[in-house]
Amino acid sequence: MKKFSIVLLGICCWVSPVNAQHKLHSILPVRGICMAAPTPEGVDKFIGFVKNELVPRKLNTIVLRIDYRYQYKSHPELVAEGALSEEQVKKIVKACREGGIKIIPQVNMLGHQSWYANVGKLLEQYPEFNETPEIPLDQDIDWPNQWGLYCLSYCPLHPEVHQVIFAVIDEIVDVFEADAFHAGMDEVFFLGMDERCKGRDNAELFAGEVTALRNHLALTDKKLWIWGDRLIDGKTTGIGLWEGSYNNTHKAIDLIPKDVVINDWHYERPDPTAAYFALKGFKVITCPWRFPEVTVKQLHMMLDFREGATDVVKENYQGMLHTVWTSAENTIEQFYGRQEASNQRRGGNWVEAFKALYDEIDKLAGSE
Repeated sequence: MKKFSIVLLGICCWVSPVNAQHKLHSILPVRGICMAAPTPEGVDKFIGFVKNELVPRKLNTIVLRIDYRYQYKSHPELVAEGALSEEQVKKIVKACREGGIKIIPQVNMLGHQSWYANVGKLLEQYPEFNETPEIPLDQDIDWPNQWGLYCLSYCPLHPEVHQVIFAVIDEIVDVFEADAFHAGMDEVFFLGMDERCKGRDNAELFAGEVTALRNHLALTDKKLWIWGDRLIDGKTTGIGLWEGSYNNTHKAIDLIPKDVVINDWHYERPDPTAAYFALKGFKVITCPWRFPEVTVKQLHMMLDFREGATDVVKENYQGMLHTVWTSAENTIEQFYGRQEASNQRRGGNWVEAFKALYDEIDKLAGSE
């Protein structure tokens, strides 16, 4: 009898990680991180980070910020410095797949085509796509400035822009063997300003671009992910210029397809806007950054929303995506304490917040 009990105990111990994983998925379907893609020289360290830190914490999603740091064959003129080769990407994909992690590549669409006057590859190579060509880009520009320049946008109505960006999207989704694509689309301050767009409703312009991207991806059964800030009314909510819209794009929430996945980011307060998106019919993922206490509150808010929702709405609350806003190399160095992870200008520490989030998630699985 004693021997039989020991055998049973051994069986229980052996299956518990599987049960914990199933339990965790039922509680929190998406458990991810958004971070920059590594340089070619940093691929092996990145893979080590995935295997040693992300897989043991049971992450299942990486939103990988690529932009033009891939050796595109369809548009080689857009390839940026430090671009990954196809072979390097496949090495990353293999390591993530073996760890049960899917990759969603991100290339910023519409907005974030520059940092101030530092123009990105798309507008560098195709300046005719620029929504605000009258802004001088031959000088240093800081925030705030007379033009309201934070990041440039491309014109969504330019007749040739989609021919270029659709090719980029198709290639990056294909090489990463992804079932979804992240288009960014956050902090779009410049819209409805050039001769094609002037006088049009910004909500319709924004919704038109989201829908165009979504419909293109749907041709190959891929999903579109975007950041959610342009769909929140910044003035009415008091959330403000960065986390909400002041140029009327928020009304696009009623104009875009409901299968677009919303990444709802708030970094300094646990604003409960996930409920807004979920009740509008969208799948939503909450995205923290650098304050541990805010991050843990956001997790429990997501769990409470799922638990209290109707059967129709419950699965709209998809989970958590931790964000890191530095290079992949800095991310790894900071994680291991070889660089300072505290944000000197804005406060907080993303490493502490990330570990607090996944320690709390680990408790949910009953795997401690």
